[in-house]
Amino acid sequence: MEILKKKIQEELNGFHGRVGLAIDLDDIKPIYLNSQEVFQSASLIKIPILLSVQLAHHKGKIDIQQQVTIPSENKVGGSGVLQALSNGFTLSVKDLMTLMIIVSDNTATNILIDLLGIHAINARFQEMGLKQTKLNRKMMDFSMIKQGKDNQTTPEEIIHCLKLVNEFNDHFGIDGQNIAKEILKHQQFREKLPALVDEDKITVFNKTGELSNVEHDCAIFDCQGRIGYVAVLMDRFNDQENAKQTIRKIGKHIYDFFIRTQTDLGTS
Repeated sequence: MEILKKKIQEELNGFHGRVGLAIDLDDIKPIYLNSQEVFQSASLIKIPILLSVQLAHHKGKIDIQQQVTIPSENKVGGSGVLQALSNGFTLSVKDLMTLMIIVSDNTATNILIDLLGIHAINARFQEMGLKQTKLNRKMMDFSMIKQGKDNQTTPEEIIHCLKLVNEFNDHFGIDGQNIAKEILKHQQFREKLPALVDEDKITVFNKTGELSNVEHDCAIFDCQGRIGYVAVLMDRFNDQENAKQTIRKIGKHIYDFFIRTQTDLGTS
């Protein structure tokens, strides 16, 4: 563990910006850095929104097989594919959940927010044990940011969300856990934490987030049943590519840790 901590610190020593880090790996003391500090969530907010939809489904408040028509006035820019498709077609709530995560679709996210309501989503955040994670605006609503109202989270609370995705608990039931993890498995944006990982050896379930001068990624690392939870949040830098590269290297160091310790276990 000390080798991993040292290598990550070496990466961060040359980084000019704010970093929040939470790494919780099997059988070692967690690594935390500014892990309770509040950051703009960017698209990481879509993980707790995903969980909120699942919680609503589990409680019978919404049916994830329900069909929803995609109105043209709900389409927004940024990431995603719905903005480029024809008007008036329908998708299931589960399809919207999937698009929200695997291509970070902003239109799908906003439709889900409208279906549940911002107040109800924030209430479910609280119910799930999230104290600092808050949904204050819809995707691409930059006027709210100018008013000082933005979505927020912390590295530790993102780790908490990943554990809710991966570990059985009474919030969602086993079906809920499987749905969330299966959606994350098909993530298309893999240029940060998973970028330097050999995924024939380790499976990575991740979700990215980014804005101007904001770069985040969070992931579940699964090495033959040995699990790691990682959240890296960065802002206040002036080199976006350097931030991405730093996150990639952190992902590689975590991968190397799993491979090294897996080898040690195999020879002990």
